[in-house]
Formats: sequence, structure tokens, C-alpha cells
Amino acid sequence: MSRRILTGVVSLASAAGLVLSLTACGGTTKNDSTGSGPAASTASADPNAASKTGVKMAFLPKQLNNPYSDIEVGGGKAALDELKGEYKLVGPNDASASSQVSYINTLIQQQQDVIGIAANDPNAVCPSLNQARSAGIKVVAFDSDAAKSCRDVFINQASTQGIGEQLAKMANELAGGGGEIAILSATPNATNQNAWIAVLQNELKKPEYAKLKLDKIAYGNDDDQKSFQEAQGLLQSFPNLKVIVSPTTVGIAAAARYVSSSSYKGKVAITGLGTPNQMRAFVKDGTVKEFALWNPADIGYLAAYAGVALSSGQITGTQGQKFKAGKLGEYTIGADGEIVLGPPTVFNADNIDKFNF
Repeated sequence: MSRRILTGVVSLASAAGLVLSLTACGGTTKNDSTGSGPAASTASADPNAASKTGVKMAFLPKQLNNPYSDIEVGGGKAALDELKGEYKLVGPNDASASSQVSYINTLIQQQQDVIGIAANDPNAVCPSLNQARSAGIKVVAFDSDAAKSCRDVFINQASTQGIGEQLAKMANELAGGGGEIAILSATPNATNQNAWIAVLQNELKKPEYAKLKLDKIAYGNDDDQKSFQEAQGLLQSFPNLKVIVSPTTVGIAAAARYVSSSSYKGKVAITGLGTPNQMRAFVKDGTVKEFALWNPADIGYLAAYAGVALSSGQITGTQGQKFKAGKLGEYTIGADGEIVLGPPTVFNADNIDKFNF
């Protein structure tokens, strides 16, 4: 096991008390058409300021009743319990681009202190988020970024480059160093998916990946049945396909489920981003050799601590500022207000039973 993987194992093991199960991944904004960086704050940070109690933080995930999102916001609730804050959960039942706007407007009316959002579209939510900020509400994007100009900080699961590189590496290993691959993504506008896929595509231009051919990027819209059908379509359309890479937990599970009971089992590999509990059976039956992820609960946990730190004036979102995040330790804000949780862990038959989430 590499040093990088061991680092992720330690990070995940620290939160192993959480029993979880899940679906859609989120991430990072590649392009931003509404601004070049977070809006400047006129307030100065006081890292020694006391953490406020009673901070009202509302979590707005991509959609409700999504197992992955449920894990994330569960981590946020746990952190707010520690911080003696007030937790609220709202959100749409679909992951469309504009579905979150009405919820943001309602949260403004309710005078929340902090909004934590996993954006379905980086720009569609921007006008409402900026209204919230004008009203004194702090905005923490998590998992899937909003445009940089309309949030204070962004909690990223891992570096965009690191995730994309890992996806390319796993695809190459599973294809035996060459052959046809396909991508099963979430929605076409998912900022995290698009950023990871862009890195993967750049990786494929390198000499070591010259023998890999990307046939198609398909979209399952983070819907189980649609993802299942898209996986089936990819395999029927490309008879020489060797690997399906799905950087969404909905997609990887749906693709694995299809392959596990088809004639493609043992012939076509499935990899991407998923959770151990979700993927365990597919690893055990040989459908999936390896996949990767971080601990989703830690994303929500870190988002809540960042939200309270913002509300308390300990940070403003400026690069280089530091704050403490409970059991996760101290974090430093990076460029463009980005806070990176940590490196992903690669799961396989050798280590998957060490994790329970």
C-alpha cells in the first residue's frame, strides 16, 4: 500500500465510528463565469475569537434522500452538535440546475447565519447566494462548488488534480495498460464531475496512457435506474470496452450491479468513486477490483466547523488563514477560499473490510 493511500486510511479510520451507505459525489469548480474569486470581505479575521454558540447553519445538498448526501449532512449535524449550533436540512428532490434557488431565498428570509451548499450548478445559485451574503449570511460550498464569487469558502473532498489522476491510474491498471474505456458521470453540469473528468482527459494525453482510448462520456443524472441503463448502453455500443469509470457513487454502484449479473462480468472492469459499504458485495464477488473515495461525513463535519469559524470571525475566507475543525485537526485555507479535506483512499479486497461507511 502506498504512502498516499495510507494517509487516506488514517484520515478515514479516524471517523470509522460512523455507519453509513450512499450515492452521488461532488467536488470542485473548474471554470467560473461570474467572477475571478471570492467576494472581498471588509471584516478582518481574529483567529483567537471564541466560537459562537447557537449558530444557525442550514445544509442544502444537491438533493434530498440521496444516501451520499445523507452521510455528508450527517457529519455536519454531528459537528454542529459539538459546537452547540442549530442544524437545519432543506433541499430539492431532484438535482436540476435551478432547483436549489427557492430554498436559498427561503433561508435568507429565515435569517440563517450560515448556508452550506453542494451546488447543482455553479452559476445558477449565484444571484441568490450573493443576496444571502449581502444579508450577512456566510456561505460554505461543500462537495460541489458554487462560483467563487458567491461563497466564502469551499470544502473540497480532495484536490481536483489528485482525484483525476487517481481515476486515470485505476482505469489504466484495470485495462492492462491499453484498450477502450468510457466514463459514466452524474449530470452534465456537475462542477465536480466535470473538473475530475477534465483532469482524467489531460492525463490520457500523457505517454503512459497513450494506449487508452476514451470512447464516450455518458450521464446517468445521479439517478440509479438511468445510470443502470446508461451502463448497459455503453456496453452494447462499445463491444471492446474494457473499463467503465464512474466518478459518482450512484453511477459506480449501478454499473457494478448491471455487470455483476451479466455476461460482461470478468470481462469489463468497473471503477470510480464509491463507498466501502455500497461496493463491498461487488468487490467480494469479483465485479470490482478497486475504487476510491474519501469519508463523506468528514466533508459535512469540516463544512460545519468552517461555517461556525466564519460566523465567529475567526476566518473570512482569505488564503493562509487557519482554523480548528474538531477531531479533524487544524486546516489552512488555500487559494480561492478552497479547503481540501485530504487525499482519497483506494479500496480493494485487501482493505475494504477495515472500513464501515
